[in-house]
Amino acid sequence: MPGLKPFKKVVCEWSPNFAYVIGLLASDGCLGRDGSHIDFTSKDLEQINNFKKCLRIDNKIGKKVSGEGHLSFRIQFRDANFHQFLVNIGITPFKSKTMEAVEVPEKYFFDFVRGLYDGDGSSYSYFDPRWKSSFMFYTIFSSASKNHIDWLRNKICRMTEINGHITKDGKHSVYQLKYAKAESVILLKKLYYSNKVICLSRKRLKNEKILGMIGEKL
Repeated sequence: MPGLKPFKKVVCEWSPNFAYVIGLLASDGCLGRDGSHIDFTSKDLEQINNFKKCLRIDNKIGKKVSGEGHLSFRIQFRDANFHQFLVNIGITPFKSKTMEAVEVPEKYFFDFVRGLYDGDGSSYSYFDPRWKSSFMFYTIFSSASKNHIDWLRNKICRMTEINGHITKDGKHSVYQLKYAKAESVILLKKLYYSNKVICLSRKRLKNEKILGMIGEKL
């Protein structure tokens, strides 16, 4: 693990918030090939503000419109030292298909996973028509890198004894690590271990509603 020291813009000091933002960068961030640029884009303005808060930076937030007309928010800055730190722990340029393990202290691992979930994760629920009153739900992590998904699954399994299962999306371009109902309850309580943890509120509220359907609470 690289030594912890103050960087040009970002103070690299492990904490729940710092681990969370590392998860955001591992899922939705982009590192420039020049060794200094860092870009984070999200359709959720709250996500961008959480990113700024966790890194304690004051950069302006830009806007980006896709070819389909969808609005996203964007923050960019240059920090060669932080960029190198990210590379050293496993987050690299072209990470989408090459990322494997990310070196995060176990103490903050589930803060990191919550960042992954808020970045590229999702959840859904439904009543299975095959069984009366059978409510199903899944928690999902997505990545184009099979090695990263394998690492994430193995790490979560080692720390929680839940297994999940890996599939591919409909286009067969992205790997999905899925946890069904019983395992999702265990995992979500690890991710939202306090009502004060920083997170994307719409995803937390959705999960609170889903868990409420089976009499569980975060």
